[in-house]
Amino acid sequence: MIRNYFKIAVRNLARSKGYAAINIFGLAVALATCLLITLFVVDELSYDRYHQKADRIYRVNADFLVNGNAFRERYTPAQMGATMLKDFPGIENYVRLRGFGERSFLVKKGNETLMEQNAGYADSTLFDVFTLPMMAGDPKTALTKPYTMVISQKIAEKYFGKTEAAIGKVLHVDNTDDYLVTGVIQNMPAASHIHFDFIKSMASLEDSRNTAWMADNYDTYLLVRPGVSEATLLGYLKTLTKNYMDEPLKKMVGSNIEELERSGNHFRYDLLPLTKIHLHSPFTNEVEPGGNIQYVYIFAVVAVFILLIACVNFMNLSTARSAGRSKEVGVRKVLGSQRTNLITQFLTESMLTTLIAALAAIVLALLLLPYLNQVAGKSITWDMLLNKWLLLGMLLTVFVVGLLAGSYPAFFLSSFEPIQVLKGKLAIGFRGGWLRNSLVVFQFSTAVMLIVGTLIIYSQLNYIRNKKLGYNREQVVVLKNTASLWVHAEAFKDEVLKLPGVQAGTMTDVLPVSTVMNTSIFSKDAAGSAGQVSGLFEWHVDADYLKTLGMQIAKGRDFSPEIPSDSSALLINETAAKLLGYGDLNDRFLYANNEGGKPLRIIGIVKDFNSGTLHTKIPPIVMRLSKRPDMMAFRIHTSDIPALISNIEDKYHSVTGMEGQPFQYTFLDDDFSRLYAADQRTGKIFISFTCFAVLISCLGLFGLVTYAAEQRTKEISIRKVMGASVASIVALLSRDFLKLVAVAIVVASPLAWWIMDRWLQDFAYRISIGWWVFAVTAFLAILITIVTICLQAIKAARANPVVALR
Repeated sequence: MIRNYFKIAVRNLARSKGYAAINIFGLAVALATCLLITLFVVDELSYDRYHQKADRIYRVNADFLVNGNAFRERYTPAQMGATMLKDFPGIENYVRLRGFGERSFLVKKGNETLMEQNAGYADSTLFDVFTLPMMAGDPKTALTKPYTMVISQKIAEKYFGKTEAAIGKVLHVDNTDDYLVTGVIQNMPAASHIHFDFIKSMASLEDSRNTAWMADNYDTYLLVRPGVSEATLLGYLKTLTKNYMDEPLKKMVGSNIEELERSGNHFRYDLLPLTKIHLHSPFTNEVEPGGNIQYVYIFAVVAVFILLIACVNFMNLSTARSAGRSKEVGVRKVLGSQRTNLITQFLTESMLTTLIAALAAIVLALLLLPYLNQVAGKSITWDMLLNKWLLLGMLLTVFVVGLLAGSYPAFFLSSFEPIQVLKGKLAIGFRGGWLRNSLVVFQFSTAVMLIVGTLIIYSQLNYIRNKKLGYNREQVVVLKNTASLWVHAEAFKDEVLKLPGVQAGTMTDVLPVSTVMNTSIFSKDAAGSAGQVSGLFEWHVDADYLKTLGMQIAKGRDFSPEIPSDSSALLINETAAKLLGYGDLNDRFLYANNEGGKPLRIIGIVKDFNSGTLHTKIPPIVMRLSKRPDMMAFRIHTSDIPALISNIEDKYHSVTGMEGQPFQYTFLDDDFSRLYAADQRTGKIFISFTCFAVLISCLGLFGLVTYAAEQRTKEISIRKVMGASVASIVALLSRDFLKLVAVAIVVASPLAWWIMDRWLQDFAYRISIGWWVFAVTAFLAILITIVTICLQAIKAARANPVVALR
């Protein structure tokens, strides 16, 4: 019997090739899209889950609100982890990290020096907390001594040829120190929120023994014992903060924890589970750019809706074809077929169609996987498809889609009464299908929402690209490895300024596109009284900083190298001025917490400028005059940029000791664009899925128009004989569908506005959703509908009426 069902299903598909092609192609595109989104979502959710103890690892984060000034960071005091381990038996171990993701790392190889990434310090307990398989060396002793280092497999092969050869070798790093290689770990999986290539022993860092509780400089990860809940761990943190930080806090800000809480402020530490860091972190300065759980939810919902659109196509086309299959049903029933037999037959056809589409979808997904990796910045491989849970999910999806898409047509077609059908008295076919019309509205409502989402995403990204930031990021070259210039930094800067095409230059430790910034405590009075203390971002700049970056002074003046007292002067931005209540500059001072009450005169207020990303508001910033050569920026104006860069590089390598040093540069506008790389990727992915959804919807609409024209062939022919024009017949066939699309626009627009308004809330600076978005969406939806309908309607309208009426 099953074999018979299968044969009949194959014959029916072969007989209706156009219908089968539309359904199979639509389902294949939908399933392929769903599969690609599933791979993307699974990859996003898999971050850091390869660690054997991942479910028991938490990172400690700071959450402070002092005198109305809120700031959160992922750093803690140096001794927090050790104190937690000592005081609370629920803590099994801890590890501190420092320096990863903050700057490039110099390593000497032969006669040249290479610039590397993924370098920093870690405690020897790193291998007890994280799962980092050691290929060579002893994990128990590898990082216990000063100036020892563990490297990754790829670094070992790069510098020493093979893994085993690296052990016992010495690497000269940052032009200053020699580190003994004591271990080699396997290359880390891509799905990790942090990657280790050079792990220096924490014992090498003098500051790691700092006992000050008010100095947050370390990422601290805690490993709890089995059974210890997050709530219990938060209780530990609250107790530790009260026991050890209450008195130092009182000295620093003039209030202890309880007093801060009474005034509506707070000083506390919270937790972020290791497996949530990638998608749930609130910080823009993570070691590596993270994901966004909202995007995961959005894409998962989009996958479901695209699949539903394809199912709707199947249902609509099946019921629209009911006129063509009604006599088949009638004859079968007269010959003794039961309704259950007919339902099984129609479901077999549905399952077969879905299975063929699923096989095509796998091929299509494999072809599109490189595109997804390129757009999403992923490295997903095809072997993920062999995951047993993914395979099981695919089979389940095929079954559910086949059942869902085929159930209504099966029950609908099998319900026909044979006598009524064979007498031709059953009003069936395209017209009169309220459920089918509802499904068409659902299809185009989904497409409309996706079009609205695409327009708003690209409007927001365009707003980001063109927003006035308070500084000029165009034509600014940024040199990265200038700290290596040491005492020659200022002389090098002066030499570059002499080059034709260089208009201005500055050296600093931070730029507006930097994500890692230092927060320092300042008070409005020397005593650090309660209510007078604020945490401000502290930037070290030289006297040419504002001029080079095109920043403006709102009040007062800029730093001047001609005024010696400016060494103890400050510039603040307008946000800091508002926070401090400094509307003027009449005897305005700040006192640095760690400088013994030395007064720092505020000589100017800088107009607000955006630093970091537009996801966050402009922070309060204080600028101090300094000559830190961590990086340099030069404003240029030339028609031959490559030649100018080459001249700067020649100057760089001509400095004493800089021969063989890496010369690395970027452009400030490129650095700015990289801040929004994740948002740009999201926009590209979203528009791709929108195109797929619209394509599938159009396929269904094309099929419905085809069958509508077939059913009304004689009516169209009579109208043509009576003098109807092609345009009037096209309008006749289009009218009903355009009404449905109009309903879809009305239904989808408010929902799309609500969803996208919530998405925009993630940006501190955002567009307003204007009426034009919905007007353009309506125009596009109607245009797409008309074009799709016309492709078939014009063909039907131009057919020879004699053939149809014969």
